[in-house]
Amino acid sequence: MAFFFNRGRSRQPSDVVKSIKELLARLRESPSTAKVEDDLAKQLSQMKLMVQGTQGTFADVGLPPEIDTSPEQVQALVSATIHEDLLYELSRGIRLLPFEARKDTQTIFSHVFRFKPAHGNNGDPPVISYVIHNRPEIIIELCRGYGFSQSAMPCGTILREALKFDVVAAILLYDQSADGEPAIRLSDLQPGVTQGGDGVFWKFFEWIDRGSFEVSADAFTTFREILTRHKTLVTGYLATNFDLFFSRFNNVLVQSDSYVTKRQSIKLLGEILLDRANYNVMMAYVESGENLKLCMKLLRDDRKMVQYEGFHVFKVFVANPNKSVAVQRILINNRDRLLKFLPKFLEDRTDDDQFTDEKSFLVRQIELLPKEPIEPARSTPSRSGVNTAAVA
Repeated sequence: MAFFFNRGRSRQPSDVVKSIKELLARLRESPSTAKVEDDLAKQLSQMKLMVQGTQGTFADVGLPPEIDTSPEQVQALVSATIHEDLLYELSRGIRLLPFEARKDTQTIFSHVFRFKPAHGNNGDPPVISYVIHNRPEIIIELCRGYGFSQSAMPCGTILREALKFDVVAAILLYDQSADGEPAIRLSDLQPGVTQGGDGVFWKFFEWIDRGSFEVSADAFTTFREILTRHKTLVTGYLATNFDLFFSRFNNVLVQSDSYVTKRQSIKLLGEILLDRANYNVMMAYVESGENLKLCMKLLRDDRKMVQYEGFHVFKVFVANPNKSVAVQRILINNRDRLLKFLPKFLEDRTDDDQFTDEKSFLVRQIELLPKEPIEPARSTPSRSGVNTAAVA
């Protein structure tokens, strides 16, 4: 058994990398060539063994693991991968690979992204630094993998591994390049400039709303990771692009025809608004009467979980002690209806004490509303105020 594997590992890492790159080029020229697909799958399988070993593959049948990785060999493989620009070629060609080869490519990316040399510094892994400073197109091409059902899930898994690093999230958020154009470099980021909605990040709304169930679900998982992992980065981004972001979020995701997308999006909206890091963003959101109308509409949805998630956004409007005049007017005009509606709202959730307490609190707050709207005691952060804070 060991002899069998050692024969496969006799080739140098640089040879394997060059072979994969050449086969990818041939596959793009003739996508349906079975021989090329088979050869490429074998080479990718060999590369996967080099970066991770068998990891107990044969233990399942009563045999010990046959292959251990060598740090020197992995470093040689990483160096060859960088030198040959293989990750870029894989990122734009992964959709053409057969199923098992796509899985192997996913494994290769994940291991290579994490790899640090034994005597390296404490900074980002070498491949992450390479991607950010020299080949950010890799991140953009992986995002575009959501445009094809066969590559969506492996690309999503790779992206979420890369998104553990805030610099990767920054590239993804701020890149505005068109297909075929160079991606943005870190040195060119302009956090204080409002975007037009043409960059790759904005395509997630389409992939989530219009993709197949599998594509939509994976794209949403990545979308959520982008928006919740690196809080300081995202808070500034949301503040600067407040109007466009929440317009698309409300119109495309919260009002999606897909029940799963709708429910998940409302829940994510609540998480964003209730995160302390997003305080100014939350205050800007809840001063809008239109946003309140949308939340009140969710309370009347015929699906209980949509109602429940909508409630957790609605409560932010009501609990805000400095409600805008627009929000006050809507709540005052609907006071009687709300006071009849809320006590009976999802009343079957008898085992949820927190929910019951929150309903009672909102009822009391609505009862205490003035007869007519009054200017808030102090001005809440407006959209312009939020933008200013982000730039600063």
